[in-house]
Amino acid sequence: MSRAALLVLADGRFPAGGHAHSGGAEAAVKAGRITDAATLEHFCRGRLHSTGLVAASLAAAAVLGLAVDELDAAADARTPSPALRTTARRLGRQLVRAARATWPSTELDGLAREFPKGAHQPVVLGLTARAAGLEPLDAAYCALYESVSGPATATVRLLSLDPFDATGVLARLAPELDRVADRAVEAARRALTEGVDALPAASAPLLEIGAQAHAAWPVRLFAS
Repeated sequence: MSRAALLVLADGRFPAGGHAHSGGAEAAVKAGRITDAATLEHFCRGRLHSTGLVAASLAAAAVLGLAVDELDAAADARTPSPALRTTARRLGRQLVRAARATWPSTELDGLAREFPKGAHQPVVLGLTARAAGLEPLDAAYCALYESVSGPATATVRLLSLDPFDATGVLARLAPELDRVADRAVEAARRALTEGVDALPAASAPLLEIGAQAHAAWPVRLFAS
């Protein structure tokens, strides 16, 4: 295993399309729920313990070898918003393209054939981590970091927030991210014997509602 592969996968410059998405921050800014660093921190903490936890557990479970079709169905069931399901599959398709070029793998090749329109991004992330020789905890960390770094980066553009303040938010959330990563891996290991129903199903209704509204905007800075 090369832990350096995690740095490549988690790097915002990895060409997986994440830079075009705000993780719900654009809708939250318009609704007045994110106005500064303090409200950004509240927003990111909510994502960390809801959609972040779900994504991290799915990614960790994929590294452990749970059936991809079952994990994808579980991701679908945990994503009520059609707009977010579409986004997750679009990001999954883009990640497969980048991952196959970076870490060639028969599993990734099979995933591309089975899901030509894209599997859910966290599931693809887990298979990518597996192809890169990473561990379930690595995949969980990557998913969780994506869940908060996307909104933090987006608000720098959306609000002209000081980048130092946005980065400070991520640093303050780091201890919680550690704990959530452990929870995600623990749940993924339970799923090996109990099935995918053992994975978390934490919800974030405002993110779902915001995503549906955002998808209908005629003008937006981010795709989601």
